[in-house]
Amino acid sequence: MTITVDIAPEVQAELARQAAARGRGVEAYVASLLEEAVRLPTGPDRLSGDRLESTFREIAEFSHKIPSLPDEALTRESLYRDYD
Repeated sequence: MTITVDIAPEVQAELARQAAARGRGVEAYVASLLEEAVRLPTGPDRLSGDRLESTFREIAEFSHKIPSLPDEALTRESLYRDYD
């Protein structure tokens, strides 16, 4: 099926950027977004190898924005200090 959709130039540019970041063509990337949006639940959710790799790339793309935490932030005492 072929569908024609008019989108704003800035949306087109963002789709092109996201597709390039994933190493995909814009048409294939947009098709995958549409397929994902209408996917009907059929059982336990499982990520395909490609989707898992894409998810890891998305996480890594913005990892420089994740603040570093001191080691003591993840200790048991720190996590459960309000539950004594």
